[in-house]
Amino acid sequence: MLPTAKIGPYTLPNPLIVAPMAGVTDRPFRQLCRRMGAGLAVSEMVIADSKLWHTRKSRTRLNHEGEPEPRSVQIAGGDPQMLADAARQNAGFGAQIIDINMGCPAKKVCNKAAGSALMKDEALVREILEAVVKAVEVPVTLKMRTGWDSDNRNAPVIARMAQDAGIQALAIHGRTRADKYNGDAEYDTIAEVKSRVQIPVFANGDITSPEKALKVLSHTGADGLLIGRGAQGRPWIFREILHYLETGKHLQEPPLDEVEQILTDHLAELHSFYGEKMGVRIARKHVGWYLQSHDQSRQFRKRFNAIEDALEQKDSIEQYFAGLRNGEVFAA
Repeated sequence: MLPTAKIGPYTLPNPLIVAPMAGVTDRPFRQLCRRMGAGLAVSEMVIADSKLWHTRKSRTRLNHEGEPEPRSVQIAGGDPQMLADAARQNAGFGAQIIDINMGCPAKKVCNKAAGSALMKDEALVREILEAVVKAVEVPVTLKMRTGWDSDNRNAPVIARMAQDAGIQALAIHGRTRADKYNGDAEYDTIAEVKSRVQIPVFANGDITSPEKALKVLSHTGADGLLIGRGAQGRPWIFREILHYLETGKHLQEPPLDEVEQILTDHLAELHSFYGEKMGVRIARKHVGWYLQSHDQSRQFRKRFNAIEDALEQKDSIEQYFAGLRNGEVFAA
């Protein structure tokens, strides 16, 4: 039986959430994952300094037109007042949930005392949580890691602090800041956090199959799951996991025709959302993820990455799938 996932006043359609990923969870990808069964999709992180929001990157990250409710926006920074202001402005733009990033291990984020680097300064964490919660009337959530390093897994301490500050839900990636994305995620710390707080806890890290989803839910007692890299090139993973959790049976892999349709629709949305020039460039990484299991020689992807025209991208994908159906192996 699926757990019921709630964030503040919102009861999610199901407990599977698209984890925020910079450069990945843009509006086209979020909407696609929702269509594929995700109960919520969190935006790419928006830098807290609103003076930087005039850039093309920030403008696209702040665009939530046509998205199903509730709309969750992640903000990142290290200054309590700046984060509070960013939360207030995003709520004014239509964000219905504000998520604070204390999980990103990227150097360019951590070097500015933001992301998972904040976990090393618990006093500052408290200031940030209290300032952001006080600034807005919408629910505020927190995404973090298990700790700073293997000797300092302080997620349980910060979780209690977050609950006391009025945070409405927690998402925990099963690695420390020092781990980055190396090694295997561990879930004991997430289970400990779940045992110590009353607010919803969502588990994150290495959830790439229905079996793993069930195992993590069972081990942690979490209220739901965040799925990130497991959805790259496989947005249908959400419906696969839902089906397995509900029935104990595996859903069939999507047929080739459906994969082609999902991919070509995704391409069209990227071209429309970003414009042809940027859309063509951004499409390349998504196509690479979709075709990992097909184009193992990477020959097609090399040619695809040289294409500069949106229509030519679409045509090349159609030709590639036609070749797959005919049993052809792509050659450069």
